[in-house]
Amino acid sequence: MGNEVSELSLSSEDDWVEVYTDGACSGNPGPGGWAAILLYQNHSKEISGGELQTTNQRMEIQAVVEALACLRKPCRVRIYSDSAYVVNCFRQRWYVNWRKNNWKNSKGDLVQNRDLWERLLQEVERHQVEFAKVKGHAGDFYNERCDALAREAVPKR
Repeated sequence: MGNEVSELSLSSEDDWVEVYTDGACSGNPGPGGWAAILLYQNHSKEISGGELQTTNQRMEIQAVVEALACLRKPCRVRIYSDSAYVVNCFRQRWYVNWRKNNWKNSKGDLVQNRDLWERLLQEVERHQVEFAKVKGHAGDFYNERCDALAREAVPKR
């Protein structure tokens, strides 16, 4: 899935945009926040936002959507997330069967958060994207920073 490298004329590790994402929720459902840190060569950008009524899973997906939407042209992107929900969707290609089965999961239930998954798939298709699972709260600097930004973005009641 995603664009081919030949479109990009990029070849070294420096050509990858590295993105750390996280979501947070105060109550589940409840007010939530998302955050992403984009790293490219010597540049970094932090983005975040929040919703008054949401879930942690939605915020995890939203973080990736917003990060990819920041990229103006097709890129090679490596997403680091502590969300197994997000990472497994792509590494195990759940989305292929969801689309084929009219957005129903393996149990025949409607896929939750379809609106965000469809937006994310649209963004992923613009880029060459790899997903990597990072362990949450395990001392990874960017994961910890992203977690703090997501928590700060949770709207106060």
